[in-house]
Amino acid sequence: MKRRENTMAPFRDRSHEPTGPSSVSDFSSNPPSPATDCDVLIVGGGINGCGIARDLAGRGWRVVLCEKDDLASHTSSSSTKLIHGGLRYLEYYEFSLVRKALQEREVLLKSAPHIMWPLRFVMPHDPSMRPAWMIRIGLFMYDHLAKREVLPGSRSIDLRSHAAGAPLKPQFKRGFVYSDGWVDDARLVVLNAIDARARGAEVLTRTRCVHAQRDADGWTATLEAADGSIRAVRARAVVNAAGPWAESFLRGVAQSAKGEPLATRHLRLVKGSHIVVPRLFEHDHAYIFQNPDKRIIFAIPYQDEFTLIGTTDIELNGDDPGAARIAEEEIAYLCMQASRYFEKPVKPADVVWTYSGVRPLLDDASGDPSAVTRDYMLESNTTAAPLLSVWGGKITTFRKLAEDAADEVGKMLGQSSAQRPPWTDGAFLAGGDLSEWIGAATRPDDDFERFVAAVQARHAWLDARLARRLARAYGARVAELLGDAQSMEDMGEAVAPGLHERELRFLQENEWAVSADDVLWRRSKLGLRYTAEERRQVAAWLQARTTNNSYMINGER
Repeated sequence: MKRRENTMAPFRDRSHEPTGPSSVSDFSSNPPSPATDCDVLIVGGGINGCGIARDLAGRGWRVVLCEKDDLASHTSSSSTKLIHGGLRYLEYYEFSLVRKALQEREVLLKSAPHIMWPLRFVMPHDPSMRPAWMIRIGLFMYDHLAKREVLPGSRSIDLRSHAAGAPLKPQFKRGFVYSDGWVDDARLVVLNAIDARARGAEVLTRTRCVHAQRDADGWTATLEAADGSIRAVRARAVVNAAGPWAESFLRGVAQSAKGEPLATRHLRLVKGSHIVVPRLFEHDHAYIFQNPDKRIIFAIPYQDEFTLIGTTDIELNGDDPGAARIAEEEIAYLCMQASRYFEKPVKPADVVWTYSGVRPLLDDASGDPSAVTRDYMLESNTTAAPLLSVWGGKITTFRKLAEDAADEVGKMLGQSSAQRPPWTDGAFLAGGDLSEWIGAATRPDDDFERFVAAVQARHAWLDARLARRLARAYGARVAELLGDAQSMEDMGEAVAPGLHERELRFLQENEWAVSADDVLWRRSKLGLRYTAEERRQVAAWLQARTTNNSYMINGER
């Protein structure tokens, strides 16, 4: 189908231009309310659910999204935090997936330069793993499968003279460098939710869909908030974006008019775990290491003072995806594989933090979890009221997935993409339009550095480190956070080092933050730097200002 010409300027900040009715989250302890009418109910507040909510709301559909926990509580905050094509997928002949992901890299990098930026990767050559000619061919394909405007291409380097060779064992003399990108995954989810809300979507966190009954004309869903209050939602269509719970949603929550489950497929749940250790190298490149088991791991600069190492691929059988935790064997594996390359061994005792996520992959009968496709599939069911289930996917392709999903939902509801056209290719995410601060955009990483300088110049009273952190987290929205503040006293009490009352209130009122984990591990990674007592102080402050798990969004409860 020919795509309608986009008459809007590319990378225009549309996060404050709602096209649907204005709405706010509301799950205080009210009695059951009359049914809320909407076009689409989305179940799942990870990257896919929030991305689809944003896209649909931007096309004028009435959207309600519910998430049983906090936004990005599970898989979407537990990635390796890369915007990448997936170099290793070339070995599995996943050319379509790699091309699609490579096409998305620069679209995403330009949409939110405060939370995404280019990153160079170094692959030390180990002749026992893959021959140099094979790596060169793979990198040539990686460079040319999609157009690049921002990211430089690959090249060979001499590790004996390049800075990336210094922390490695001397046996590694040659290497290859290529480009991908980095993303703050949990904040990416929140920014999509913010944009969805600005366009009229209602975003309900800590609200579980406990039942969804289908009939010929629509769906009747029962939503239960954390405080036990119940609300009914009447929707014309349902999108199942529950990630690792997508199959169980169709087997136990969503039912046909006759009370029958609706599941037709099986997910393969694969746990990926990561470790964080004190910084292992001084330069700004990341590493990709080849392992004897044919897998790869990354070692990535993380939060200035640390190195992130991951990931594993462990089959998860019969366990609750939400309870996934790293095993001692996984820690040992990551340390051992990293120590094959670094001159200074990485030991389990060095680990300061770990996290694990469960990837919901399509079961393709592959014996090796690493070989299971990371591509997504959208399954439409129109035997009665429309149902769209999202299977698989990766964070890099979330925007394209959301666009395809919105096209399909519109089609099921009787309107084509020509009538309600795609719009996110070229739109900024919340806070991503820095033009008011720096003028015309050039290159995402350079733009961000100019933005930090502008923030520091405009708010000279801000500590330089704090100014950089706020700029990184909020982008242009830092103006909303700081408001009329003229001094550090205006930021309120420091509840923990570098975290003030003004910011905590902003997170409560604008970003659905309720608990210390929401703030310290998803809206930021300040938990890495805080002591147990400082984390308790943040928890106590939030608890004292949060009653019965209810909170305020944009000034309304």
